[in-house]
Amino acid sequence: MTKETTFSASTGIHQGDRESQQDRVCIFRNTRESNCVLAIVADGMGGLSGGRKAADQVMLTADQLFKQFNSKTDDPRRLLEQIAQETHLVIGLTAMSSAEQPHSTFASFLITSAGTCYWAHVGDSRIYHFNKSQLMKRSTDHSYVQSLVDSCEITAEQAINHPQSNVLTRCLGSKNIPIVEHHYISNLREGDVIMACSDGVWPYFDTGELGSILGKLNPRESAELIITTARDRSHQRGDNLSIAIVKYA
Repeated sequence: MTKETTFSASTGIHQGDRESQQDRVCIFRNTRESNCVLAIVADGMGGLSGGRKAADQVMLTADQLFKQFNSKTDDPRRLLEQIAQETHLVIGLTAMSSAEQPHSTFASFLITSAGTCYWAHVGDSRIYHFNKSQLMKRSTDHSYVQSLVDSCEITAEQAINHPQSNVLTRCLGSKNIPIVEHHYISNLREGDVIMACSDGVWPYFDTGELGSILGKLNPRESAELIITTARDRSHQRGDNLSIAIVKYA
């Protein structure tokens, strides 16, 4: 008999050195299918309350739509697209009725009971796919500095400390309808790890170091070590941190 593949999951969040926590992270489990999960990281922007409202709206919309989802009959890609676009619309309506300018990133992956994985993202919150310690795929940031990297004007290392590193080219709640970027993994297998995280996390690691941590430790231990290490390396100037990890074993 073939060994059944199982997964474990964990989230982590820390306020960092900011005045408030505007990140939101959650792993939702489908009530119909125990092996179907939806993970989301949302990094809110737009003032102390505006950013939090935007990130909260991502989670509220995701929770409502995922409760109706059936991976055997529904399209996972369409669900992720719907979460992003409906949240974008609501955030925009909120901005019209207040003096705030709420925005949010969106990084989400959905794992079906059949072991397939769909992900979608807008902004610079990232999604990584490792098999054991090897990087298989990483999402590409929707940011000004990423456009400079793509055109070979600066290196990826220079982008991290660039003065305009926080300028996004896509986000939820912007004036333009954001284009959601998608990716698909047809068959998750033993040793696969999917991780989503905000930009308070990833600038402090190269992919080799992340892969080593995720490959050796379980999701809870990985989340704790990654957040602790990022905090140490931020020298008390760190952003909000949030992370969601699912690991197949």
